[in-house]
Amino acid sequence: MRVNVARYVPLTSEQFAQLMRSEEEEVHQAVAGNPHLSAEMVARLLDIDDPLVRIAAAQSRHVDAETRDRLYALVEAERADGSIEAEVALSWNFAEPDWLREAPLTERMTYLDCQYTTFRRVLASCHDLPEEAWRRLDNDPELVVRRAAARRPDIPPEVLEGLVRAHGDVFHIRPLLVDHLNFPRHMLRTFVDEPSPNVRYLVLQDPELPLPDLQQLAAAADSFLHRGVARHSNVTDALLEHLLSDPDPQVADDAAANSALRPTQMYRILTAAGL
Repeated sequence: MRVNVARYVPLTSEQFAQLMRSEEEEVHQAVAGNPHLSAEMVARLLDIDDPLVRIAAAQSRHVDAETRDRLYALVEAERADGSIEAEVALSWNFAEPDWLREAPLTERMTYLDCQYTTFRRVLASCHDLPEEAWRRLDNDPELVVRRAAARRPDIPPEVLEGLVRAHGDVFHIRPLLVDHLNFPRHMLRTFVDEPSPNVRYLVLQDPELPLPDLQQLAAAADSFLHRGVARHSNVTDALLEHLLSDPDPQVADDAAANSALRPTQMYRILTAAGL
């Protein structure tokens, strides 16, 4: 409970001081991530030798660019020396400078070239940026930034299509970008010839996918694609029969669970299982 309070509740000076007297690192880390800290409170965090606290302080609205660079440099140096805590703070810390979303546009735009990915990712989650900003965020070197920018309502269809083709292997996390209202769904079937099986898998988002495309996917040497075909609503009896004998038991299970399976096929499966 104390950690949750330290992380989310506006703190008085006395409460902050009491929490900082704790010897628990988790409490200090929670305090550092509290979005309601004053400039004075953040200043008291700057010399704490904890990578997570340093990165949290670096993301505060109350630190200047020089201080932010110093804190990041300290943690980068720790990571270079093999610190797991520093690696977590830099690569697996999901805290963000959420305050940036509420900042005036002119202030937000100063972070367009920020060297720290998390600031550009938060900027890309805004919906009121000028066209030049979107052009640069859509071409950001970091995928997490491009993905955040892709969530805006008016993203051009061709940008969505390009992202999916280039990075289909990470777009199975909901919501899928192919579900975006601006995604050119008529292009889904053209993914069937993409080299990445994960991009080809997205073809199966088309409920009316023609049989030749389903057969092409079922013929690929990839159980991931076979499972998708086995669950597709447009699959035929013959193709299901083929998938029921797939060497991957998960594919056969998916084929057996398809509502299009004929009663005779169901009976044969049950008989073979001794039921």
